[in-house]
Amino acid sequence: MPELDLSIGGRVFRMSCQPGEEGHLRTAAAILDAEAAPLMSQAGRMPEARMLLMAGLMLADRLAGHEDQTAQARRRIEELEARLAELEARPPEKVDVVVEKIVEVPVETRVEVPVIPRSLIDRMAELAAEAESMADAAEERAGELADLQFDS
Repeated sequence: MPELDLSIGGRVFRMSCQPGEEGHLRTAAAILDAEAAPLMSQAGRMPEARMLLMAGLMLADRLAGHEDQTAQARRRIEELEARLAELEARPPEKVDVVVEKIVEVPVETRVEVPVIPRSLIDRMAELAAEAESMADAAEERAGELADLQFDS
């Protein structure tokens, strides 16, 4: 089992981990150290347990904020999906006019071209981009949560 020396808050801790998990452990230690370093510079010398507790609480506070953002993003995605379904279910008004004109053309020379209003295409592209952005943020947050759970 590999052992690593990890520096957190100016102190070195020797930790064991499963083979192949060294990178995750180093990343988690770097995140914790980033929270502990300002504490140590502001408060000076403090007991190890208190430094680790405060750094952990600061991380938990950030995690809670990210969870709130993730929940908001999920709600927004649900709203956008519902709106998109509503738009897809409602036929555009301009298409009806085009279809009537196509029906009047003799069968031998008939050419059917679907017409989707430009505004609908633009709005669908906007919704897709926003949903993709939210999905990326959710994936990034899920990765952060997985890294934090790994530490537990």
